[in-house]
Amino acid sequence: MKNLLLWIMETRPQFLTLSVVLAFLGTAIAWYYGPVNFGYALLAGFGLMLTHGSVNAINDYFDYKSGIDLNVERTPFSGGSGLVPEGKLPLNQTLWVGTVTFVVALLIGIFFIAIKGWLLLPLIVAAALCLVLYTPVILKTPWPEWSPGLGLGILPILGFYFVQAGRYDWVVLIASVPSGILVHNLLLLNEFPDVEADRKGGRKTTPVLFGMDAAARLFSIATMAVYGWIIACVLATFVLGRVVMPVYCLIALLGLPWAVKAMRGSKEYRDRGRLIPAMADNVTFILLTHVLLGVGYILEKLFPLF
Repeated sequence: MKNLLLWIMETRPQFLTLSVVLAFLGTAIAWYYGPVNFGYALLAGFGLMLTHGSVNAINDYFDYKSGIDLNVERTPFSGGSGLVPEGKLPLNQTLWVGTVTFVVALLIGIFFIAIKGWLLLPLIVAAALCLVLYTPVILKTPWPEWSPGLGLGILPILGFYFVQAGRYDWVVLIASVPSGILVHNLLLLNEFPDVEADRKGGRKTTPVLFGMDAAARLFSIATMAVYGWIIACVLATFVLGRVVMPVYCLIALLGLPWAVKAMRGSKEYRDRGRLIPAMADNVTFILLTHVLLGVGYILEKLFPLF
């Protein structure tokens, strides 16, 4: 039981809430456009949580191998689980957790390919490459934050729609863009405390490659781009006379206070007393925005304005 608990902790379950809200938003979008099999939704959500947990475990494995985990200043939002450096979990078991969760998630993906069609295969391959290559390869290339934005932001939304509809749709791709930006920003801000350790480990994250001031500016621009995208899509709904994004999705603006606090805190990166609360505000903003966007689609389904 103790080992099982440690294996679960290695996936960093406190962060898997992101997978839950992605599943909620993706399923809400699918329900708006057609019927939903909630069994499929739950299975796909479980697969995404396994994928997310696998990324976390594999990241811990390579971070320890590279020495990053021995130099990092761990925070509640960054620096890994700490189980290996603290001697609580053998390194090989970290890799085992990452591999097993990845294989089970892959089997779930294969199941959906079998019942929904081979067009799901490219999405699963792209997500798998983002997962497997992220820590050992992608983090050593400029602007690596695009990978989680794609693999844990855009692709899950498209995937949740596909497992219901058996096809893709351009309006769903448009709806997935805020998720891509939000997950990109989640990783970007969480890299701020690790910049020195990442530099020593040969990583080329945005804070390492372009400096903290530039990274803070990018973070703020991308945060505001989320709202710009939502507002533009709602305006397009009025212009085109068909739903590009429901008007109700404007309720996502309710997350603005947390977004503002996160942006302000990102500029105070030298002060951990300001940066860490900003990271917490960013997590709240990201989770809340996903939930509110999902509620927007549900409200449009129940009380259509278009």
